Amino acid sequence: MARPQNAREAWHALVEGNHNFVAGTPAHPRQDADVRRAIANKQKPFAALFGCADSRLAAEMIFDVGLGDLFVVRNAGQVIAETILGSLEFAVEVLKVPLIMVLGHDECGAVRAAMDASSGKLEVEGEFIHNLVDRMMPTLERSHAAGETSIDDITARHVADTIAELLERSKVISSAVKTGKLAVVGANYKLELGDIHMVVSHGDL
Repeated sequence: MARPQNAREAWHALVEGNHNFVAGTPAHPRQDADVRRAIANKQKPFAALFGCADSRLAAEMIFDVGLGDLFVVRNAGQVIAETILGSLEFAVEVLKVPLIMVLGHDECGAVRAAMDASSGKLEVEGEFIHNLVDRMMPTLERSHAAGETSIDDITARHVADTIAELLERSKVISSAVKTGKLAVVGANYKLELGDIHMVVSHGDL
């Protein structure tokens, strides 16, 4: 497969790789010693991925890609923070990736924790767990106002809200979308089935 050169090609490469993973026929590209040595001095990923830190969400595996293909940024519940914004701006401004994917998944523990917190049932002590959950509460409030109660609906809204915040807070990223240099896509991953589906997109795909 030719190296993706734009957002549309990058998206299709990820979709195709995910199909390989779901079918149980991964190609395991670019994972050998020759590639490792070839890219040791310079990276040129074709996409950036901001996803949940969940151990079942191994990006290179579920998209059947290899070394140097994805610039991956992860935290619990894919919650925007200054370090996340800086990392994604680096991917866009310095590495020139044409695509950012924000990837959520079903039965996300962070989303479930936010749901528990909204009903007064969150039973954890960690100060920074509460901080992470607090950052997700505006999404919960919008979901409740819209009558959404299922974790799948709330997760999809969280992916869309995360991208909206990304575009609102980062001039580098929003400008790249406006000028056609970048697309941002939100997707959800199904843990049991292994497949992804698009939730929202900004830019030319």
